[in-house]
Amino acid sequence: MSETTSRNRSDRRRERTRAALVAAAKAMLTTREPGEVSIQELTDAADVGFGSFYNHFNSKQELFEAAVEEVIEEHGAMLDEITADIEDPAEVFAASVRITARFPRTHPELAKIIDRVGPRYITSDSGLAPRALRDLQRAKDAGRLRFEDPAVAIACAGGALLGVLHLGLTARKPAAIDRAANQLAENLLRMFGLTETDAHEVAGRTLPRIR
Repeated sequence: MSETTSRNRSDRRRERTRAALVAAAKAMLTTREPGEVSIQELTDAADVGFGSFYNHFNSKQELFEAAVEEVIEEHGAMLDEITADIEDPAEVFAASVRITARFPRTHPELAKIIDRVGPRYITSDSGLAPRALRDLQRAKDAGRLRFEDPAVAIACAGGALLGVLHLGLTARKPAAIDRAANQLAENLLRMFGLTETDAHEVAGRTLPRIR
């Protein structure tokens, strides 16, 4: 076996071990606070040796941060893919809100992680926040939406989204989750300058298929 082949196999094993640890941390985030979880529990859930942990992460906190960042980026990439064919920038923003607020029904595990992470989710440099800012700015440049301070706009929209998502996790009827998601999008569009009629129409458009 060549040195290169051996190194490639070793790299793949390391990648699999790291991925297993991150997946275990993500699963833990759906039910428990990071402080409640031990490294032993994480390595057991990942089915890797305890000593392997420190080959990839310096601390439990570092692992959970990596897990959160992966979730944030996966969420943002999902929204980009789903809304790629929408031309109206106001609808792109509204669709992203409506899709995310439906997560308690469509992606419950992801919804639980977002709910647990809380405000950090809307201030991250990756994932949802920069994409939402991009979409809002495009809608503003197109004359569809109005706002002054982008940071305040994101805080208002993100805070409302987190609240409705949390509400959705307690809802028993799927229809209630969908209704709240649409109402949230409509209210945000009105807050950013659309008329009541226009906001209602945009927030009621058929959503792209959610994968």
